[in-house]
Amino acid sequence: MDAAARRRASRWGWLGRLWALSTGRFGLIVVAVVVATAIVASFWTPFDPQQVDVRNRWAPPGWPHLLGTDGTGRDILSLLMAGARTTVFVAVGAGIVATIVGIALAALGALTARWLRESVAVFVDILIAFPVLIIAMMIAAVWGGSLWVVIWAVGIGFGVNIARVTRPELRRVLHSEFVLAGRMAGLTPTQNLVRHLLPNVAPVFIVQLSWGMAVAVLAEAGLSYLGFGAPVTEPSWGLLLAQLQQFITVHPLSVVWPGLAITFTVLGLNLLGDGLREATDPTLTRRGGSARTARTHVPEVVS
Repeated sequence: MDAAARRRASRWGWLGRLWALSTGRFGLIVVAVVVATAIVASFWTPFDPQQVDVRNRWAPPGWPHLLGTDGTGRDILSLLMAGARTTVFVAVGAGIVATIVGIALAALGALTARWLRESVAVFVDILIAFPVLIIAMMIAAVWGGSLWVVIWAVGIGFGVNIARVTRPELRRVLHSEFVLAGRMAGLTPTQNLVRHLLPNVAPVFIVQLSWGMAVAVLAEAGLSYLGFGAPVTEPSWGLLLAQLQQFITVHPLSVVWPGLAITFTVLGLNLLGDGLREATDPTLTRRGGSARTARTHVPEVVS
């Protein structure tokens, strides 16, 4: 095997390690199913999610309504598939916002002058004190409930959390020999950040980002349940749960489906993040990548 082939195998080796982990495999399958469902629902669902059919109210699971219908005759499976689009949109949007905010604040808090670093650290500590969901509810009360409110509130909230966790790791790696060698070789701070600093803090970053995306799913469902999230015209698992929960004593099975969808999606995102950390962290790979090592792992600098 030549050098190029070995580099390609090494570059994609993390995927095999991820699949070998039971947590990573479960998380990968769950997230892949949710994403595939969202893509399919963009152009096809068994029924129109908003189609009302009074004659088929509360139909039990069977054919053609595989998961039954709700109190207005809407197909629950179609509503869940359409709600997956909202879930993926919120999770990805909040993840992008959190990544931008987290990396920017962490870089400012680790790579700039001392007075600016300390100011950023204080600013981050202040923002950490405000719960994400409370901020989202306050914004929604002023600007009205929408998915964008959830995305920005959760994205900024967990971007600050990512910055708080990532900043000390960046400071630690910043004083490594290979980073100093990069400076002597003429690398700019941005080049050093991309080539050396971010790859070494990626495992910590991945776990925080996956947690943020999982909370974004919970936040969207919770805020939609309370009326601060998705509008009634937008399919949402939380909104569907709010509409069905008042009939839980009469039709308990109908409430199970959106609850299971939310639970498995959040669990899958958390386990996928944990599996990705084990699969991509070079220090864990050296030790065999055991789950026990991952739990007690203290990151070390890898050049």
